Amino acid sequence: MSGRTTIHDVAKAAGVSVSTVSKAVNGRYGIADATVRRVLDAVRELGYESSLVASSMRARRTGVIGVLLADFEPFSAEILKGVGAAVHDTAFDLLAYSGSHQGAGEGWERRSLSRLSGTLIDAAIMVTPTIVNAATEIPVVAVDPHTGRADLPTVESDSFGGALTATRHLLELGHRRISFLGGRPDLRSAGLRDAGYRRALRDAGLPVDPDLIRPGLYEWQTTRDSARVLLAGPDRPTAVFAANDLSAIAVIDVAREMGIRVPEDLSVIGFDDVPEASRRAQPLTTIQQPMRRLGSVAAEMVFSLLAGEQLDELHVTLPTRLVVRGTTAPPPESPGR
Repeated sequence: MSGRTTIHDVAKAAGVSVSTVSKAVNGRYGIADATVRRVLDAVRELGYESSLVASSMRARRTGVIGVLLADFEPFSAEILKGVGAAVHDTAFDLLAYSGSHQGAGEGWERRSLSRLSGTLIDAAIMVTPTIVNAATEIPVVAVDPHTGRADLPTVESDSFGGALTATRHLLELGHRRISFLGGRPDLRSAGLRDAGYRRALRDAGLPVDPDLIRPGLYEWQTTRDSARVLLAGPDRPTAVFAANDLSAIAVIDVAREMGIRVPEDLSVIGFDDVPEASRRAQPLTTIQQPMRRLGSVAAEMVFSLLAGEQLDELHVTLPTRLVVRGTTAPPPESPGR
């Protein structure tokens, strides 16, 4: 094997996860003796000792990885589950932290990192942070940062590609008047979903009608207000692409209140695939982003950084996929009905 041996090489050779390697080489309980021997054999065979020595010399370890959240909403909750699953079989404990956002001129993340790093946590995963250039002595990975890629390692989903797929799905069903309910303007991922919607329309030779684009802001009431305006017009859309699932659900509720049937009169597609999307009486068609995988990948990156390794990729983008359920169909006037 050429190049410097990494913890991923050891995991592959031993047939175990990276987290299991971390736990085995640090002598933590919870792993079968045979597995420990297999890992240590791989360590010796691959010459991983130098990295282990560098890792073991790190001072003042707390054994805790922090997950810094702006809020405990469905997206961040799923990220947290992914991190938790990755940390479960390791020597690390997990701390979920959502501090005060008052006076956030410097960014809530800086204050949270200042309070926690070095004393309570060994590394941090920031979920949808407003900044990605926080000076800190501990390893930090950002998940779905507001501003996109920067100096810190980042993990995000393919928001542009997902929005392109969502809009193309509606176009392929025969829809031509497709509305878009946007997300928060300060989020790069929301902007990419808007861009994907517009690109799909242009690729289909359709104009982008500003009257069909309304703010949702990922807020329940804002989305309901926008949906009511869109659906009350004389030339209402036959389909709505909402920038997240909760907005899509709000649109469906408004349509039902107005006597508009979904999907017979109106198709609705969301983005995220939060648990509620599949549990509803009328399951939601959506773009699934691998939220738990975002968390587990961020955790794996943190494990590598704590082991003193360079990351193979500094910025990771995970693919999204279309999940067709019960809220999209051809438009009412389509021959396919």
